Amino acid sequence: MTVILRPARSTDAGATGEILHSFARENDWMPELHSQAETIAFCGRMIDLDWVTVAETQGRVVGFLALNGAEVHSLYLKQGSRGQGIGQRLLEHAKSDKPCLSLFAFEANHGARRFYERNGFAEVARSDGAENDENLPDIKYVWQRKGAENG
Repeated sequence: MTVILRPARSTDAGATGEILHSFARENDWMPELHSQAETIAFCGRMIDLDWVTVAETQGRVVGFLALNGAEVHSLYLKQGSRGQGIGQRLLEHAKSDKPCLSLFAFEANHGARRFYERNGFAEVARSDGAENDENLPDIKYVWQRKGAENG
């Protein structure tokens, strides 16, 4: 399977929005706060801000990573595309030109937490969810390139 990473185009908003919206439907702990159309529009805004890198296989978007500066805002894969190294490739791409990255993962998202911890992210804080739209407890993770802490 060939995976191509590329900057997202405005025409990718539908595919990225579907991937993001599906996540809420796949997980009973995740509230579905927005319609699919609202989620597509949200992904379109992230694309317009040049935050989004997509992963394509066979000409179809199967995942995306949204990076706002050094914050991983979103990393989602289509359900049938998980466990194949695509998320790893997206994350390595984000790490390639940053000395450090941060992100929040929902406490209930055990798979994401294991993924980030395997990829060198360390827990630095926890919250009760009062600051996120979903009101779900979350964990802040930080990754630093070896040697980056010394400048």
